[in-house]
Amino acid sequence: MKVLFNKARRLAGMTGLIFALSSGAAVAATPKDALVVGWQFDDIITLDTAEVFEFSGAEITGNTYDRLIGYDPEDVSKIFGVAAESWTVSDDGKTFTFKMRKGIKFASGNEMTAEDAAFSLQRAIVLNKSPAFILSQFGFSADNVKDMIKAVDADTLTITTDKAYAPTFVLYCLTATIASIVDKTEVMKHEVDGDMGFAWLRTNYAGSGPYKIEQWKPSEIVVLSANKDYWGGAPAMKNIFIRHIGESSVQQLLLEKGDIDIARNLETEQLKSVDGNKDIKLLKKGKGSLYYLSMNLKDPILAKPQVQEALKYLVDYKGLEDTVWAGRGQVQQAFLPKGFLGALEEQPFSLNVEKAKGLLAEAGYPDGFEIEMIVRNAPIRIDTAKSMQTTFAKAGIKVKLIPMDGKQVLTVYRARKHQLFFGAWGPDYQDPHTNADTFAKNLDNGDNAKSKPVAWRNAYAPEQMTKDTLAAVLESDAGKRAKMYLAIQKAHQQQAPFAFIMQEQEVAGLRANVEGYVLGPSFDSNSYKDVVKK
Repeated sequence: MKVLFNKARRLAGMTGLIFALSSGAAVAATPKDALVVGWQFDDIITLDTAEVFEFSGAEITGNTYDRLIGYDPEDVSKIFGVAAESWTVSDDGKTFTFKMRKGIKFASGNEMTAEDAAFSLQRAIVLNKSPAFILSQFGFSADNVKDMIKAVDADTLTITTDKAYAPTFVLYCLTATIASIVDKTEVMKHEVDGDMGFAWLRTNYAGSGPYKIEQWKPSEIVVLSANKDYWGGAPAMKNIFIRHIGESSVQQLLLEKGDIDIARNLETEQLKSVDGNKDIKLLKKGKGSLYYLSMNLKDPILAKPQVQEALKYLVDYKGLEDTVWAGRGQVQQAFLPKGFLGALEEQPFSLNVEKAKGLLAEAGYPDGFEIEMIVRNAPIRIDTAKSMQTTFAKAGIKVKLIPMDGKQVLTVYRARKHQLFFGAWGPDYQDPHTNADTFAKNLDNGDNAKSKPVAWRNAYAPEQMTKDTLAAVLESDAGKRAKMYLAIQKAHQQQAPFAFIMQEQEVAGLRANVEGYVLGPSFDSNSYKDVVKK
């Protein structure tokens, strides 16, 4: 079914080009003022910024909505105002006062005010979708959020937290997708039965970013159009056409022919093939994304510590880095990516079949067992899962791989109905608490828990580690804080039902005439705003 954004204005010629792109028809050359991208984005579930929690959806909203705060993708320690021009912090460290930038207009033509910012953050808390914990961790709830987050006047927003957190922690959280600012007037025009416009915004747009969302056809195409009134200056590319192309070999072919300008999912084989082609250049960026194996402790076999440890010794980390991930990743065995404050870089695990067999025998499975592993149907993930299937078999563990598209695998995983899961996690903001909160903290392991981090998804509820994680986020001294995270990660490596395997290096193939495309450190900081064609 086609999901359209029923705008009165349509750019001339867009319909015909969309048809050509989505139908796979050959295009002689991409237009000078349009960018055509080949990408696998079958994980997009929603376009509502209060709900978006998937890599692809976050990237789309990152290019189409403004947030209060931003950071330099080349140096994340440099935080700056976006929709907020400036801010101050009270002496007690709890109240942040933001002065809004004047002259920002939404796609509707409405001018952005502090009321829009307050509404957007309040709405995220009230709706309480998957990413809401990024904000609710500051003590906000549906009952108190209007008192703790409010517009003092059209130009002034105040946010009061329940405790005195490190100021940078609060600010980094305001760079997350869920902190995007939506047009209150436009959204509430579409409210149904008190849903705060949720049903409408899942497939529509109400932002103020450099690009506007014109069309989304799931697993087929996303069309963005330039916001000519963008406060930071209109982008040079009038349109961005993002085609869903699942096969990396097809992306390579279209890139070489010039039918697409950027290929987002070239695998190792394709990268080697295009290297040296004068018409193509490779853009690389170390990401915070981590690829990991998780074990659901609801399964009686996986609940045994010896089994968990055995699986960590049945992954060929170095082999994967040298083959499947060559040029696209590096081994990282802790929940914080390299480059984050307090990241642990020790690698205690390597492929050791005999050690794994001994651990399995201790657990009562000397001959192994049968198990299922769910994985998104993307080449590098499938190839990594197949490698584990092979090495697990050496210890008698028979793994049945179950490939799914992005939406399917996330639905199963978030309902904790899996046994083994292989997938990726990207930090929601550039502070170590983002991953500690996800992998090392679980306040309520019940099936109906309000907060459902990845630890919860795998029924992992470490009481002491949860306390340590809560303590680390309150430490204002960066050196002491780093030591706290190092200690948490060391314990987590040994005790938790996770095998962290690889930290991603994202690589995009670009036509030689494309300049200004930015790969950021996080999935939602990849940017089309400054793209030009020479």
